[in-house]
Amino acid sequence: MPIAQPSQPTQATDEHWVEALPDGSHVLIRPLRAEDRQREADFIARLSPEARHFRFLCSMREVSPALLDQLMAVDFHDSVAYVALVHQDGELAEVGVSRYARGANAGQCECAVTVADDWRHRGLAAALMRHLIETARRNGMTQMYSIDSAANAPMHELVRFLGFSSHQDPDDPTQTVHTLQLQPAT
Repeated sequence: MPIAQPSQPTQATDEHWVEALPDGSHVLIRPLRAEDRQREADFIARLSPEARHFRFLCSMREVSPALLDQLMAVDFHDSVAYVALVHQDGELAEVGVSRYARGANAGQCECAVTVADDWRHRGLAAALMRHLIETARRNGMTQMYSIDSAANAPMHELVRFLGFSSHQDPDDPTQTVHTLQLQPAT
């Protein structure tokens, strides 16, 4: 699947890509911005209960202001988030997001990707993760990991496709840890 070339960014928040997905649809992928706050809340609200559970590893009906504050706090080095946007009913709507946050160990970052239920199985999660992985490399990360529900079959398929290794979480057998060793950007 080809990856679009980025526009010429003047800073991290200016980069963006128009991705052609394998089904022929197109999405705009760009860094999360402050003005996306309500869009992010709406995106989470539209997720199915299962998708919300897989993303946050708990059940929730709506995103709290404190959680939304945390999700919006990105600095494009220690924490990065990319959103996938499309026009729906005359509005720009979020249909996916990928993000990482630097872990406690130097060079490690924890990642997550979430795609709207009606955008699954279209290659969007892989496109979002490819941009996130490249940014992590550019920012000097050496390992990316994700802790997910062992029942999250779509995530298992995605990380296998992207080259992550997986093992059962030694602290919680209901979870799986996926790890990708990152090579420096060349």
